[in-house]
Amino acid sequence: MAGGGSCCLQLYNFVFEYDTPRIVLIKSRKVGLMNRLVQLCILAYVIGWVFVWEKGYQEFDSVVSSVTTKVKGIAVTNTSDLGVRIWDVADYIIPAQAESTFFVMTNLILTQNQTQSRCPELPDTKTICTSDGDCTKDYVGTHSNGIQTGRCVRYNTTVKTCEIFAWCPVENDSYIPEPAVLKDAENFTVLVKNNIWYPKFSFTKRNILPNITAAYLKNCQYSRTMDPFCPIFRLGQIVQDAQQDFQEMAIQGGVMAIQINWDCDLDRKATHCIPKYTFRRLDNRESDHNVSPGYNFRFAKYYKDSAGLESRTLLKAYGIRFDVLVFGTAGKFDIIPTMINIGSGVALLGVATVLCDIIVLYFMKKRNYYREKKYKYVDDYELGEPHDKMNEELINPV
Repeated sequence: MAGGGSCCLQLYNFVFEYDTPRIVLIKSRKVGLMNRLVQLCILAYVIGWVFVWEKGYQEFDSVVSSVTTKVKGIAVTNTSDLGVRIWDVADYIIPAQAESTFFVMTNLILTQNQTQSRCPELPDTKTICTSDGDCTKDYVGTHSNGIQTGRCVRYNTTVKTCEIFAWCPVENDSYIPEPAVLKDAENFTVLVKNNIWYPKFSFTKRNILPNITAAYLKNCQYSRTMDPFCPIFRLGQIVQDAQQDFQEMAIQGGVMAIQINWDCDLDRKATHCIPKYTFRRLDNRESDHNVSPGYNFRFAKYYKDSAGLESRTLLKAYGIRFDVLVFGTAGKFDIIPTMINIGSGVALLGVATVLCDIIVLYFMKKRNYYREKKYKYVDDYELGEPHDKMNEELINPV
């Protein structure tokens, strides 16, 4: 019964009691200094980080962007397969147009005059044979160049392989030309045209700045230190700025990023909103893991002779794919985020009081004395009971 009465009393006290903060001025150097230091740290955070560094007084918007590119350059090659040949944009840019990216062919394996006929497959562990019994008719392997006919034929003077029906002769890509066939691609240039839009602020701009003239555009070339706003880039310089070697990369290809950063403070003049270019290689090759390195693909050019016989030239193209990545944010003053951050800062100042209360009431030597001054009982005046017990100490939980 006693336990039940205690519970009822606690419930009664919980329902009918009300507590309100009491302001107590504590004259203590330690507590006062700690309080001011915490308040100073909070003010430094709110002013320095929230408002100055993070611009908490602004509203922000993300960039909407479009990119077009135009590559220029001529290369001359002299190979046993093609002889002396000129390569221009129509030869090494594949495809001619792409969205926010372009591919420049730097190396290739050429297989000319292929026709659909029968020929020996390339030798490997599954195609080398000694008799027709080693070959399976209509078999197509994962890496086959065609369909097996079931015959075992001579590949060269020492090796026999299974015959296939395919585009013959089959491509042999076991040897990659070194140095790269189009090593002169290092001196090709690309014009990058980038238009941006911040819809929330109805702000538009492009990376060809208003002070750039047609005459300047014909002669300028991007340099991080000398000419950082020219939108024409030498491919070799892009790779070099990414701490890579172009001639090494040209052999097996790779993927490069042209990064355009548009971080704009629209509380300033529009002329201060300018692009910043950075470059990096996206297919970083690790020295201990070089399985399937670089970047390549195949395509073919088809022909028909006067008799209607179809043939093709197969090209395995190695090269560098350049991805143009545009990112950034714009900020402009707005009263709503300003008031929200000011309110948050004021609320944070209350942390100093809470922290000092914890130190004073639970960790200092005179904590019992401070508790006595901090808390006060006031009984119900309407019940006619004493309503002020100034020196009554609050019962403290263990």
